Amino acid sequence: MPLAALARPVSYMGGWTFIEESNRQSTAALVHYTPSPKWSLGLRSEWVRDSDFVLTAIQPTYLVKRWFGKDYQANVYLNGGFGVASGISGNPLSTTAAGFVGVMADWETRRLFAGYTARYLDAGHFDDSAMQIVRLGWAPYEGDTNDLHTWLMLEVDQRSGLEDSVSVSPVLRFFKGPALLELGFNLVDPSPLINFTYRF
Repeated sequence: MPLAALARPVSYMGGWTFIEESNRQSTAALVHYTPSPKWSLGLRSEWVRDSDFVLTAIQPTYLVKRWFGKDYQANVYLNGGFGVASGISGNPLSTTAAGFVGVMADWETRRLFAGYTARYLDAGHFDDSAMQIVRLGWAPYEGDTNDLHTWLMLEVDQRSGLEDSVSVSPVLRFFKGPALLELGFNLVDPSPLINFTYRF
């Protein structure tokens, strides 16, 4: 199994996955169930900190295509979400319908990784924005199935509506068994990056 497989948004058939993501703009939690090898369905809650609103949405994800090579694997996913956005922390704006569409793609071997993510969010009067992320990674060693795996990664993101629209984050990824942890720091817009995934 490729080392980064745990981070993917479609798990094994019948599996549950918990994903937490925290970056310079938002903090999100997603719990999803995979009823088929081609798609998953989950509930997402995302706090957009600067705009003081929370997005609560149903999130389906579909595996468009998967490639297997002699020593690599690649995937393309489409996802979306539909739900509501609600103000918090004194935000006086009323609750409104919200939704997003996105794409994810990755290619990896046991030592190299390349990934791309893009999303467009329409949260009515709260937010109307787009983001994209490119990530490159390298594993300094190849471990066995039950070993602790380590990746060194560099993430470049671009987000509309922010003063520093483009930023860079070095990231450490640790992977063992059903758990994945990523720790990074944004060098342009100083803030931590913390991602955690657990597959049940």
